[in-house]
Amino acid sequence: MLEQECLLRSALLLCIFVGFLVHPVVAAVIPLGSKLSVIDNNCWVSSNGDFAFGFFNISDEPNQFSAGIRFNSKSMPYSKQPVVWVAGAHVTVSNRSYFQLTPEGELVLFDSLQGVTAWTSGTRNRSVVSASLHDNGNLVLLDTKQNIIWQSFDTPSDTLLPGQSLSVYQTLRASTKNPTASYYTLFMNASGQMQLRWESNVIYWTSESPSSASNLTAFLTTGGALQLRDQSLKPIWTVYGEDHNDSVNYRFLRLDLDGNLRLYSWTETSQSWRSVWQAVENQCKVFATCGQRGVCVFTASGSADCRCPFEVTETNKCFVPYEQDCESGSSMMSYKNTYLYGIYPPDDPVFISNLQECEKLCLNDTQCTVATFSNNGSPQCSIKRTKYITGYADPSISSISFVKKCSGPFAVNPNIMKSPPLKLPRRLCVTCLMEAFSGTLFIFAILQLGIVFCICRRKKNSTMRNVTLALTRPNSKALVVLTFSEIKSLTRDLQNQIGPNMFKGVLPSNRPIAVKDLDASIEERKFRSAVLKLGSIHHKNLVKLEGYCCEFNHRFLMYEYADNGSLDKYLDDSTLCKRLTWRKRVEICSSVAKAICYLHSGCVEFVSHGNLRCENVILDEDAVAKVSEYGFAIVDGVATYCGFSAEKDVEDFGKLVLALLTGRLRDRRQLCEWAYEEWIEGNAATNVVDKRIEGGADSEELERALRIAFWCVQRDERRRPSMEEVVRVLDGTLNVDPPPPPFAFQGSSLHEDDAPENGSESVLQ
Repeated sequence: MLEQECLLRSALLLCIFVGFLVHPVVAAVIPLGSKLSVIDNNCWVSSNGDFAFGFFNISDEPNQFSAGIRFNSKSMPYSKQPVVWVAGAHVTVSNRSYFQLTPEGELVLFDSLQGVTAWTSGTRNRSVVSASLHDNGNLVLLDTKQNIIWQSFDTPSDTLLPGQSLSVYQTLRASTKNPTASYYTLFMNASGQMQLRWESNVIYWTSESPSSASNLTAFLTTGGALQLRDQSLKPIWTVYGEDHNDSVNYRFLRLDLDGNLRLYSWTETSQSWRSVWQAVENQCKVFATCGQRGVCVFTASGSADCRCPFEVTETNKCFVPYEQDCESGSSMMSYKNTYLYGIYPPDDPVFISNLQECEKLCLNDTQCTVATFSNNGSPQCSIKRTKYITGYADPSISSISFVKKCSGPFAVNPNIMKSPPLKLPRRLCVTCLMEAFSGTLFIFAILQLGIVFCICRRKKNSTMRNVTLALTRPNSKALVVLTFSEIKSLTRDLQNQIGPNMFKGVLPSNRPIAVKDLDASIEERKFRSAVLKLGSIHHKNLVKLEGYCCEFNHRFLMYEYADNGSLDKYLDDSTLCKRLTWRKRVEICSSVAKAICYLHSGCVEFVSHGNLRCENVILDEDAVAKVSEYGFAIVDGVATYCGFSAEKDVEDFGKLVLALLTGRLRDRRQLCEWAYEEWIEGNAATNVVDKRIEGGADSEELERALRIAFWCVQRDERRRPSMEEVVRVLDGTLNVDPPPPPFAFQGSSLHEDDAPENGSESVLQ
């Protein structure tokens, strides 16, 4: 194929991967006003000819094109030249579209048929004078000093090229013919770990990285290694391809359609791309590999095969053969060496139980469709209440799954009822029989009571061992279910009270726990549903919920225990208060804000705290603040899950900040009014700040904290910021205007009428 040929035929290029030739040579200059179009079939080519930018078709729809970068090497057949970057990731346009570097210095993808701009680089009027397609496949925009104003390497699609990095919060998204079906992403989290995710909330692979490392970037080397590098570009974690440092001209890393991350190398002899490393060795371990098509089986050839042991519908989907209303009852089918899980929702409630109990749990639960029992040091039973079931089967795994199905009707033998009645011999001593029967019955009853007593005692000891095992096993996700007697045993009959309805308990392993008595009524079904959702919440600034008790009218929650106690204890004690330096108080405000922000917007569904105050903020052994007792609100003796709004939590947070800054816990409403008046008069640093803080406060941080606190406690809920905005203000990445008076002040010169008329508008910049 000629080097200048740029006709990207519509039937080809199903998003294969990318190669790379190591020559840091800059391509010929692409001047302002340069234009490409689908009709002209023209393109921009790197100076070494290895990469080309133009239009191509990768969708099933005719006359639907994307603009992007592909391999263009003469050594590769056209069908083997993979796409490495797409403008707008999954944006498609009609066959009457063009791509232009405008005179204002902006890359624009324009759909003439629709009359709309489909994508832009957002660089208008940023002093761009030219563009260039580098020899490493990077499309850049340059100013007069040849500084890079914008580059395609900063907005990857599904591929990384050698020399390209992936920074924190950046993602690769698996490309599909149907963009709405692209479930898989590679994400760089704040800790510098690469994570493979399904629908953003299910993590099925994570790279290793030291816990002390931060601000890491993922980097693909020219030698075929994937690395995590720190700020000094020192490798912290590395994986190598099979042909690492071999003489290979082209490589690339891609998140494939099947959700696996693979490193590819171009093999000249076979004229093909070869996978030399993949993140998940067993493709069946990729979440939802088979989706609604069945159970994944890893074959001897190394491929993943989807098989349906259940029921195939007309749409070729594999569903559990269970109907909610089974007239003839339900039964369970068992599948050995099989792990099943639900897709919608992906989170399954987990219980501590044995194999037989696991089967019964599902059989007796009218909503349960599938249960999987596994025992990898901790016996766990996961319950699924959805027909959207998938999973994997492998002889090497010990998990056993149970699938519920409706039982068939039993055949009735019409001759059974016609059998003649049993007749006793006439000379039989009826009295003797009765006495013998009574004696036997008495002995049998005594034996039964003894057996039951032994079983109960063994079960109790076994349960307590399981509780200890589940809570001490690393990475255990099980939510332990406790009986009321076990709660009493762990807490010594609720004797050691450490807070309002909060008691300290000790596991048999001597590990302390905190047990909360909700002391309120709530329907069992709603309570169990709520705690299972709360049990799936994990954040470094939230106290972890580890178990619960729901027996008769008892409602208890079991949390991890924090050694240093609650925040109010420190503010009340003049000696302990000295530990709360200004820096520590600022950190606590930020930590609590991030925790509440996560509850509001980071969970699968919104969770309100409902009762945020200093008593519910505890300090762990490292004096890191954690928020406790979230999710349940108690009003008039009735507990409700997520019973309050986000605005209520925002107001409570503002009051908590003021209490922490001033060191005053009482009369929170009067505290807010007093603090606002002192701030207006310019006396915040001298009068508002807790005088027990050695060294005083940082004036800039104090101003920022007070402003956002006063916005949080605005009487008009519409004026209150979101917790995400609060976090950004406290971190110094978002500015905030001076707040109006939060209250209708009585007996003061400040009135709510003094507030700006446009107070409901955004004041965050």
